[in-house]
Amino acid sequence: MHSSHILRDFDQAIAALRNEVLNMAAKARHNLERGVRALLERNVELANAVIADDDEVDECERKIDQLGMDILVRFHPVATDLRLVVSSMKISMNLERISDHSTNIAKRARKMAASQELPDVTLIEPLYTLADHLLRDAISAYSDRDAALGASLHIRDKELDRLHDSATITFGSRIEQCDGRSQDYLHLILVTRSLERVGDLAVNIGEDAVFLEVARDLRHMSNRDLPEGV
Repeated sequence: MHSSHILRDFDQAIAALRNEVLNMAAKARHNLERGVRALLERNVELANAVIADDDEVDECERKIDQLGMDILVRFHPVATDLRLVVSSMKISMNLERISDHSTNIAKRARKMAASQELPDVTLIEPLYTLADHLLRDAISAYSDRDAALGASLHIRDKELDRLHDSATITFGSRIEQCDGRSQDYLHLILVTRSLERVGDLAVNIGEDAVFLEVARDLRHMSNRDLPEGV
């Protein structure tokens, strides 16, 4: 009977950890969407909401760390269960950084809203769309334990890198050409950098999803070394 209680408590703790990661992921992705929308719509109120709500994401990270440590100390998990705890704690760090980038975008949106509307702001939309898709699929790779999806993000992120480089060149040339709007174009350069970093962090989450499912670390592997089927 005692073993049955321990097993039930362990299953509940693992489920709580996983659910908290997915809850944090939803909040981080929502903050990113609102931060970009605040920029595109010149919505200061929305930007302020993103900045304020970042504290909720920070609290999620603290809760996941506590849940993970409690599981390690109480239950001494092994194999897949241990990988789930480790991966969940690592993913929460990446999600916290994504929310930080969303906050940075919101802060720049608030500053740009104080000046005249800048049509070139719409050039960031393709970067956001791709970054959001990478983040969405990274979360799905963890949730669905889909190693193939997680491994695919690295190649897809190269397109985001290309868009980032192109946008940076465009905005940099605008700084040289424009009169009095150089600060706004600098804000846009830093927004594109944040979106590029979101893509990198999504790739990290995908790599953690691969580690969770097949116990392979992709960070130092070439494509030819990938596990069969991944």
